[in-house]
This record gives sequence, structure tokens and C-alpha cells, in this order.
Amino acid sequence: MNSNTKTRSNATKIDRSQNARIRAITETTMIVGIDIGSEKHDARAFTYRGIEISAEPFEFRNSEEGYYMFLAWMEDLKSKNGLDAVIPGMEPTGHYWFNLGAFLQSHGMRTVLVNPYHVKQAKELDDSNPLKTDRKDPKVIAGLVKDGRYQIPYIPEGVYAEVRVLSSLRYQAQEELTRVTNRLARWFSIYFPEFKDVYTQPDPITGIMILHEAPLPEDIVKLGADGIEKIWRKAKIRGAGHKRAVELYEAALNSIGKQTAHEAARIEIAELLEDYDKYSHRVAELLEKLNEKTSDIPYVNKLLEIPGIGEKTAYGFVAEVGDIRRFEDPRQLQKLAGYAIVETSSGKHKGESHISYRGRKRLRYVLYEAAVSVVGKNAEFKELYTYYRTRKDNPLKKMQAIIAVACKLIRIFYVILAKGVDYDGTKMLRDIRRKDMDTEIVAA
Repeated sequence: MNSNTKTRSNATKIDRSQNARIRAITETTMIVGIDIGSEKHDARAFTYRGIEISAEPFEFRNSEEGYYMFLAWMEDLKSKNGLDAVIPGMEPTGHYWFNLGAFLQSHGMRTVLVNPYHVKQAKELDDSNPLKTDRKDPKVIAGLVKDGRYQIPYIPEGVYAEVRVLSSLRYQAQEELTRVTNRLARWFSIYFPEFKDVYTQPDPITGIMILHEAPLPEDIVKLGADGIEKIWRKAKIRGAGHKRAVELYEAALNSIGKQTAHEAARIEIAELLEDYDKYSHRVAELLEKLNEKTSDIPYVNKLLEIPGIGEKTAYGFVAEVGDIRRFEDPRQLQKLAGYAIVETSSGKHKGESHISYRGRKRLRYVLYEAAVSVVGKNAEFKELYTYYRTRKDNPLKKMQAIIAVACKLIRIFYVILAKGVDYDGTKMLRDIRRKDMDTEIVAA
């Protein structure tokens, strides 16, 4: 199949998808455009042809009472105009649409979302004015819905909702922990720069334990190597012996760290260590909760059997994707992650291909980190990465090869979670076509 044929095929698929969305809007459908705000929302109602049937924008509060007033307004308009279905459309403004979307879904309405970028670009179609108003935006949103330029959001329920929220909390806690760790590294560079000669990381368990007792180099010197070792023995820390204690003592003895403001330095390190302990505990606690919740989801444990795939990847993937059964093809997951390949072309000019970056940013991050991990720890994926980098035809750059590995992981995760099969690295390598080998294998 040549490139022109492929392009026409892809265009047809996109057309069918939009046509399906347009066909979902019939002569008896009422389209409601909703401009979402933090405290109030504005709505206007239209027919499938774009004719407005609401006399004026309907304003309602972001509350239960406001939601029911909005529901009654839609039912009244629907009844007066002989319509039997409603498609509410809105622009996903931050988190403010979540509650309204869930409310409408619970009342049997298929809420749809329009792209904020499309709303911004379409504002000028009627009056050549880009200004935003409470009357204008609902009409623009409804017009995009009428033309099939919308997406049906996935609002997870049950265990998938629990896992998504827990995963989000874990990311937030991890971000805070990273900030604290960076601040610890800064503190060390000022008051105890030799600490990095003893430990490669700014937050080692044994080092943090000593800092609780002796925050500054002069305090560590007072403890002495025996005192340091005594603290470790009392805590029953393994792998921290006399040699490491001597190294830490000598580093403190010869430290060139700042010799002033020691009282403030002790206060600062005490606060940093308190925050470090708090967020470390929170991350561990949330991972435990995620482990408990995901145990109810079929086959998640099979992802952990892949060398290089850990709990954070497995839980993060499930949290972002939700119920795998809602996808018919792994390519939909690739698009969801923003890993769909796009190309900028115009006339005779053919631009370079690149990923779309349109999708769930956190899912893309999870898959990227997973790809880096398996390339380093999984023999089959390391061989796959090497093949992508060194093949005779179209060898990939480093980042391109990592993304190719991430896309391969998407397909493997999909099959495992959808069918419950076991990971087979040998079979994965057989599924790659290598033109420079005698064995005929199918393309990755």
C-alpha cells in the first residue's frame, strides 16, 4: 500500500467517526450548549439544524438546586418543541464541569465535550469578534456539537474511579516529596556539601536518620563514628556498618559548609525532614491503597510479571485508561496517550512525522517512564530498542525508539488486560519484521 492510499484510508476513518457523531443527532434531538463557570453556568438550546429554541440564555447555579432547575428547563423546552432526546455539550473548563457532567449522566443524558481550542477559533464565525460572552459561548459550543466536533468523556465509576483519584493523590504527594528532596539537596550544598561524597542520593535512609539526631556537621562530629553506628544498630538498619559511619564522620570533620546561622539551619533542616517523612509516608500509604483497589481489577497482576514494569506503572496505566473493555483497538489507547503519529504536509512539502501530544499527559508520562525502564531491565525490550535504532531501513533516533517501545507496551498491556494472557517476550520479538534477517516476521 503506497503512502497516498494510506492517507486516504486514514481520512476515511476520521470521516466515519465524525459522521457517526453527526448521525447521533437527529431531527428530534435538542442540543444544549453550556458555558461552564466556577459558580454559575449559562446554557442555550438549539435544534439539530442550529435554530435556537431558547428565548434567552438560562443561568443556573453550580449547586443541586441549580442542577434540578436546569433539568426542568431542558425538559420544558423538549416537551414544547416535540423533541425526545437531549445532548448537552460543554467546554471542559478545569474541574468545574465534573459534577454537572456526573449529574447529567446519572439522569440518562450523554454529556459531550468540545475542544477549548475549537471554541476559541470558532468564536469569530458569526461576528468576527473573538470576545467571550455568556451568551456567545453556549451558541459556539452547540454549533460544534451539531457538526459532530465533540467527544464523549469517560467518567470512571466504581473501582476505576477510586483508582483514578488515588493515583492522582499519589502523583500530588510524589510532587511534594520531590520538591522537599530538591530543597534538601540545596541545604546540603550550603551546610554540608561533603554529604554527596558519602551518599549518591540526597535522601538516603541512613543519612536522614542521622540528620534527625545530628543536623549539622559539627553535631555529627560530636556523635563520632561510634555514635553514628549506635543509632543505626538501634534502628536495626541493614547495610550500614562501621565503614560508612567513619566516612560520614570524616566528611563532617572536614566539611567546608557554611559556618554561620546555625540556629536557622537547624530549624530549616528539621522542617525539611518533617515534610520529607510526611510525604514519604503518604506516598507509601497511597501505593498500598492502590494495591488493595487494583486487586479487584482482572489481570493487573500480570502486568507486574513483565520485567521492568513496577507497581507505579501498572497502577498509573489503569488509573488513566480505566476499564480496558471500552476500547476496541490498542490504537485508541495510543491516541488517548497522545502517541498517535501525525505529519505536517502542504502541497509538495512533506514535513517530519511526530507524535500528536493530544491526549492524557499523565498516561503519556507513565508509558514513557515504563519504556525507559524496560529498555534498561528487560532483555527482550532492550533487543527491540536496539533493533529500532540500528535497522537498515529508517533507523530511529533515541527518543523515537523509546516512543516506539512505549507504543509496543500499549499493545502488550491491552492484550494482557483484555484477554488475560501472560507476557511472552520471545513471542514479542517474533512479531517484528526484520528485513535484514532471513526469518520472516510480522511488523511491530
